[in-house]
Amino acid sequence: MKFVYDFTEGNKDLKDLLGGKGANLAEMTNLGLPVPPGFTITTEACKVYLDSGEEPAALRDEVSAHLDALEQRMGKKLGQPDNPLLVSVRSGAKFSMPGMMDTVLNIGLSDKSVQGLAKQAGDDRFAWDSYRRLIQMFGKTVLGVDGELFEDALEAAKAAKKVTVDTELEAADLKKLVTKFKKIVKAEAGRDFPQDPREQMDLAIKAVFDSWNGDRAKLYRRQERIPHDLGTAVNVCSMVFGNLGPDSGTGVAFTRDPASGHQGVYGDYLQNAQGEDVVAGIRNTVPLAELERIDKKSYDQLMQIMETLENHYKDLCDIEFTIERGVLWMLQTRVGKRTAGAAFRIATQLVDQGLIDEAEALTRVNGAQLAQLMFPRFDEDAKVQQVGRGIAASPGAAVGKAVFDSYTAVKWSRSG
Repeated sequence: MKFVYDFTEGNKDLKDLLGGKGANLAEMTNLGLPVPPGFTITTEACKVYLDSGEEPAALRDEVSAHLDALEQRMGKKLGQPDNPLLVSVRSGAKFSMPGMMDTVLNIGLSDKSVQGLAKQAGDDRFAWDSYRRLIQMFGKTVLGVDGELFEDALEAAKAAKKVTVDTELEAADLKKLVTKFKKIVKAEAGRDFPQDPREQMDLAIKAVFDSWNGDRAKLYRRQERIPHDLGTAVNVCSMVFGNLGPDSGTGVAFTRDPASGHQGVYGDYLQNAQGEDVVAGIRNTVPLAELERIDKKSYDQLMQIMETLENHYKDLCDIEFTIERGVLWMLQTRVGKRTAGAAFRIATQLVDQGLIDEAEALTRVNGAQLAQLMFPRFDEDAKVQQVGRGIAASPGAAVGKAVFDSYTAVKWSRSG
């Protein structure tokens, strides 16, 4: 059995084997879109690992062969001291489970290779920022260190510098933060942060496999009626950097408004940032339309790609992208989640455009969505007085006490 597929070998119909993310990365690669090279470890490998507690015997050699091919293609080796290849390790199950499983970026950075990255990029600040992000993600995700400890250290560094956002910290501040983060790892995990890039990658792959059975993932699957025996694929992708300065950034985009179904430019963009920054809500994003002013060339290319993807998938597409020094890269696409109202509107629009027929449109909406449309709603035309502004988050309404972890929520609900 083959456990590893290059992005050039798969397609969107292999979601059972490559997971949604891996299958769609392969599909975008086949379409000739700008996808950073990489490979996918299959859900079958994950199932063997979860059943036996050990990865398949053949997996390490297959990963090594694909890593060698990736290194040859990129012209540099994983963690190479003078010019390191860095990779991300990301989960990707058959069904979308946003935020439920683990991701580690910048794998391959170490005390030696951070110097090489700084030299290659001509930017010390960028290199040390990337290194502190790796230790923070790796510590939390792979070694089980409480993420708050890293956040507290980061906040203390900003307070000492009298600044409010991460981007105002300088290379010297981030270098000190790396030292602090390594001490946190040593104290909490009982081991040093690994300096061997291959050990970093192997441990991250196992952590992604393990995250399939994390509490959040299990609860999410139960609620969404996703089977528990599918396992997750793992995508190892060469890194592209949105945190290289003001001509770089990262964003999310939708080919239509997932809240209303209207056509237009929808999404968020954040300059000088890596992927997690956009969805974490730590810094305020700008509307995607602002990208036209910031980087017209990348904006026009993105609009063209979004049209290509929507026509190819014949549906609303949800996209993640990074711009590295003015060069656009596609990191993910999937058929996007939407509100009930948007589901009906998009289905009828696609029929009108001739992309799908009426029989297909009927399968795109379900009874539960129809029931949602029957609930009372605020009148959109009513006169309103603005009381505040914020980042739009999950739609919905509720009343009761706010609880901030699932264990307490379950405990309270059981006791009435």
